[in-house]
Amino acid sequence: MPSEMTDVESFVAISAKAKHCQVKRNKGIVKLKLHTSSQLYTLKIEPLRADEIIKKLKCEIKENE
Repeated sequence: MPSEMTDVESFVAISAKAKHCQVKRNKGIVKLKLHTSSQLYTLKIEPLRADEIIKKLKCEIKENE
């Protein structure tokens, strides 16, 4: 089961043990999905903050169209 997170700092901390992060950009929101070995973590943020958060992540980034 995926877990939706609201805290950006804990999301960035979990990215250290993640396999990769999928980025899905929609019109008004960006979804970040961290794939770890046992869990999927999601974070929904506004597009203006997305790029600065993506730079902080410590795993491979995969952009979706």
